[in-house]
Amino acid sequence: MVDSLADRVIKRIYEAAELYHRLVMLVAPAGAGKTAALQEVQGRIGAPLINVNLELSRCMLDLTERQRALQLPRLLGKIVGEAVSDVVLLDNVEILFDVSLKQDPLRLLQGLSRNKTVVAAWSGSIDGEYMVYATPDHPEYKRYPLRDFLVVNPEAVA
Repeated sequence: MVDSLADRVIKRIYEAAELYHRLVMLVAPAGAGKTAALQEVQGRIGAPLINVNLELSRCMLDLTERQRALQLPRLLGKIVGEAVSDVVLLDNVEILFDVSLKQDPLRLLQGLSRNKTVVAAWSGSIDGEYMVYATPDHPEYKRYPLRDFLVVNPEAVA
């Protein structure tokens, strides 16, 4: 029997509890079922599901571009910190890649994962030993080695 994507995420959440960075990355292209899997995980374990784009946008409405870049890590930490759970599910994290915000999305997520287990949906792909966001010619392109976090990928065999 093949485990569902939500089953695989839940399994990784338990594995992450033993790690320095308690970070689980759900990596797949747009439309691959990441949000549905996170909603199922939320229903099964009761962890809060946060729409990062929506919540950060609300917090940064009255800030200048410079203030947004400076305040984003603190604001994101506050949003995640207010969740009354040891596990937090983050969806729609694309705002973290906005070039004007001058952030390193993976480092932000790793920082959050020191105090809570963080499961983040990453709209991208796995390319060999790397996790990729966007294409090399895109201004938001990011490429990270697959280390210091756990990965769930729909294409991977359970």
